[in-house]
Amino acid sequence: MRSVREAGAAVTLRGVSKWFIGRNDQTHALSSVDLDVAAGEFVSVIGPSGCGKSTLLRVVGGLVPYESGTVDVAGTTPAQARRTKQLSFTPQTPALLPWRTVRRNVRLLRELNSRRAAGESLSESEAVALLETVGLGDFLDSFPNELSGGMQQRVSLVRGFVLGAPVMLMDEPFSALDEITRNEMRYLLLDLWARTSKTVIFVTHSIPEAVILADRVLVMARRPGRVVWTESIELPRPREISIQDDPQYLEHVRRVRNALHEVSA
Repeated sequence: MRSVREAGAAVTLRGVSKWFIGRNDQTHALSSVDLDVAAGEFVSVIGPSGCGKSTLLRVVGGLVPYESGTVDVAGTTPAQARRTKQLSFTPQTPALLPWRTVRRNVRLLRELNSRRAAGESLSESEAVALLETVGLGDFLDSFPNELSGGMQQRVSLVRGFVLGAPVMLMDEPFSALDEITRNEMRYLLLDLWARTSKTVIFVTHSIPEAVILADRVLVMARRPGRVVWTESIELPRPREISIQDDPQYLEHVRRVRNALHEVSA
């Protein structure tokens, strides 16, 4: 894995804090978060429920404001990065349009952002090639209700890559899948990522998933959310399912589990 200094930081946060102000209370969601994510790096974020993982992702994505600190995404503000399509956001649910086929759902973001995208969006043939890579070559003209949950999530993943945004934010995209499908999706995601130079910040509740995917795993403490542990994953790439029997993988899982247990206690 390249260091941030060698590769250049694609995402930088300094002293970022976020409050949610309700009618009768205030919630301190993030507290003085510092973070550097290198260009082309895959970072997983894990922590107890309600610790601010998704809020952190939304701050980076320019979807919610923050009270203090600075956020830089690809050399600009989150809001500007959103406007110029330098980042993409993959939510927990695929959010496919039911009246559009697989091919046309994948094409949607390119159609909406063809004049504003900062990155080079993929051509029609390249998009189809990615769909074939994830096993959807025979379903290009199928509608979402004709697909399984795992197949819908594959469409969602490909759609995010097709836009061409250099920074990808993923908020537990596999959480609704069964464990067998979820494990398969991890390696499909790694295959797609290996074909590009994307920077990925991936939120998950799964320790094995965090370790399998990432160059680094960040553990966040209970609210107010902050990064309290960083685990650099020293596992070779490309990663295959056999890596889950590797003693080094098991050691990384143990260390992340211990760190998570300490902040959850």
